[in-house]
Amino acid sequence: MHNPRQNYPIPPSDEIKSVSEFTSEVKYLLETVIGGVWIRGEISNFRRQQSGHVYFSLRDADSQVSAVLFRSDALKQTIQLKDGLQVIVFGQVSVYEPRGNYQLIIRLAAPDGLGTLQQEFERLKAKLQKQGLFDAQRKRPIPLFPRAIGIVTSPTGAAVQDFIRILKRREWVGRILILPARVQGSGSAEEIVRMIERAQTLAGLDLLVVGRGGGSMEDLWCFNDERVVLALAASAIPVISAVGHEVDFTLSDFVADLRAETPSAAAEIISTHYREVRDRCHRAAEDLARWVSQGLQSRGEHLDGLGRRLQRVEPLDKIERGYLRLDDLEIRLNGAVNSRILQRRHRLSEVSREIQKMEPLPLIHRARLTAQTMGHRLHNALAAELSGKKSNLQRARSLLGSLSPRSVLNRGFAIVRDGMRRPIVSRQSILPGDTVWAEFKDGEVRLNRLKNSEGSGRVD
Repeated sequence: MHNPRQNYPIPPSDEIKSVSEFTSEVKYLLETVIGGVWIRGEISNFRRQQSGHVYFSLRDADSQVSAVLFRSDALKQTIQLKDGLQVIVFGQVSVYEPRGNYQLIIRLAAPDGLGTLQQEFERLKAKLQKQGLFDAQRKRPIPLFPRAIGIVTSPTGAAVQDFIRILKRREWVGRILILPARVQGSGSAEEIVRMIERAQTLAGLDLLVVGRGGGSMEDLWCFNDERVVLALAASAIPVISAVGHEVDFTLSDFVADLRAETPSAAAEIISTHYREVRDRCHRAAEDLARWVSQGLQSRGEHLDGLGRRLQRVEPLDKIERGYLRLDDLEIRLNGAVNSRILQRRHRLSEVSREIQKMEPLPLIHRARLTAQTMGHRLHNALAAELSGKKSNLQRARSLLGSLSPRSVLNRGFAIVRDGMRRPIVSRQSILPGDTVWAEFKDGEVRLNRLKNSEGSGRVD
């Protein structure tokens, strides 16, 4: 009969390990030799403890391993773990000493396929970058004031609603054309390419926006599709890429003329210059209204002053004052002549009375005759003098009248004035459409300045 101790002799007691010592050595070897490791598998037996720690098994078709995700690491995960989810994880191998079971202490979990997608992303990025599609010198400036914008996105998504809402809130004025396309899942890349190519055939588009809201890398993958990138590079219309959130980057972002962090950010970029110019126009309009008001007030005061000065130097006013002066002189002349006649008659009466007292009757008769003769002579002399004064006065009145503009009106002429009632002395000072006034002896008539086909002016 075989004796196992013959091949495995029992060592001294101090060389025999306890279970705890052996488990500790296994744990040390696992943690130091294997260390961190990436593993792909399916989650099963998922459970979350009240402490926040997460326990599950990671398995494939042939094997499984226990795993734990401590609370501090569980709070950092970006995906929701559950049974049946295919994941890739990173962690360290360790041993749970009370039971002697080895397990993975998970630090990071991600959906399976991310690694493959990331590798494909980097491969395509390097390929397209080598072709020069991401070069800065090929990027075109975005129009400052686009009047017509095409947006390739899902017509039912929240992204397009936010895009339109922000443009309305910022009072952007223009035309938005929605080019509908699926932006996730199978066939989405083909639809995006088709809408980009269709935009090239539409007249009047100043800017093209391609985008959607945020999501996982798988959700955004159509914007990493090489066909989409090439279609954007071939676009004759400047392109803004607005895919995902601030932290999301796609190959469409690199090839576009400008990247916006979100569709809402794209709307703000588009409306920024318009809003600045609109605000400047509003301020300029307010300043212009104030300057015009102040200018009109100042010019009005100046015009009133000129009107008062014009009244003092108005020719008609001077003529009217001349008429008043002539009338006053005529009254004074008549008064002076009548006064002298009364003085001479009074003196003649006194002489007649004295002669009657001193001379006989024949002498008195001769004196009376002489007095009458002298009276007649005096009357004739005064009448002749008065007639000469009146004649001089009449000539002065005629001369003054001939100097008046109104004397011209009586001879069939007219005085032409502009809208401010200023005399017009040259045809060149009348512009087409000006209103002029013609004064005749019996009133004024309003005329309009016209222009015939030969270029000569006429009035109707």
